[in-house]
Amino acid sequence: MQLNHLTLTDLKRGWHPVPTGWQCNYCQAHWSTASPEQERNEHLTLVHGGNLSQLIHLDSRYNTLTNKQQDLLTAFATGIKDQALANQLQVAAATIRHQKFTFREKAKQARLYLAIYEAVFEQTAAQETPLIDVPDQPGPVDDRFIITEDEAAATLQHYFDFDQQPLRLKRWPKKQKVILTVLTRIIDEIPANHHFSETELNQRLKPIYFDYPTVRRYLVDYGFLNRTTDGREYWRNTNGKD
Repeated sequence: MQLNHLTLTDLKRGWHPVPTGWQCNYCQAHWSTASPEQERNEHLTLVHGGNLSQLIHLDSRYNTLTNKQQDLLTAFATGIKDQALANQLQVAAATIRHQKFTFREKAKQARLYLAIYEAVFEQTAAQETPLIDVPDQPGPVDDRFIITEDEAAATLQHYFDFDQQPLRLKRWPKKQKVILTVLTRIIDEIPANHHFSETELNQRLKPIYFDYPTVRRYLVDYGFLNRTTDGREYWRNTNGKD
């Protein structure tokens, strides 16, 4: 899930707008603008176990909830009474009430932080050099992922031969930041909303660079492509760079 592309409303409902309609936040399911909301909610329930469950247990470095907190929030969502939950957990009802108080305090802190952040950076956004989008990463984010549009344009011009068709990479870069920048251009050659076998994917990557297995591996490692655990199917991560 690419959080910087989603509004708070998108996160709470489980789908987000795309040029052709709506798309699920967790998979490639797509609906037209005329589709009923019930259809989207049914998909979230049947396929993903409900949007709330997905949010609470989201595998992201931004989800700082402990397992215990996730279990408590899941229980609170059912509407269970404090005493009943306390009996289940064999704790005092006051302990449950304190947990609710703690969650409310964290929500207040988050709202205040968000208001401060938006007030500060919305004023300076016009003065900043825009950054290119990269997929969410499972590990720590460092300077590799801070790439301005100007940097990217200069890098791509240096490494690609744009006079040839199809796209051709002149050489494979050594620095990880440059590799990441190069991948943001290569992924544009892979159609979205389509699953590929490894052979089909190789056919698309081979004209770009002779060492296409390396390109394929980095596209997966950096989250531009998803694949099944057996490696038989690949598809573009549409929550990354569209």
